[in-house]
Amino acid sequence: MEARLRKKRSAAYIQAVTQLDAGGHVHSLASVQALIEAIRQELPDVQIDALPLGIVSRCYLGAPYQVHTLDCTGSIIQHYKTFESLPSLLERARSVALHPGYAFIEVYSNRLIAVSESGQTAFIDL
Repeated sequence: MEARLRKKRSAAYIQAVTQLDAGGHVHSLASVQALIEAIRQELPDVQIDALPLGIVSRCYLGAPYQVHTLDCTGSIIQHYKTFESLPSLLERARSVALHPGYAFIEVYSNRLIAVSESGQTAFIDL
């Protein structure tokens, strides 16, 4: 499974995840479900319980927002202000998500996977 998780992510997947700032996902359950389905399609050979717990990325809505999250377990998208704490498992990805070299961070129970805009991945074991 680790070899599969290290593979480069597709452009379609990166686009689906980076569309979170468009805002429609916040009000549309169908949009959230489509995004979660995009994750499952990107990682089809990964067991459901091994999929990311969530995704954290820089928020481009402007001040005071800093990052946004997709909680894959609860299908919730949330935008967080600079002073607001993220749920504990997602908070550990916040500082990495702010790095300009990464499009978003996939959060797993035992690691973070930083994904660049080109789809390259970097493992951060916890």
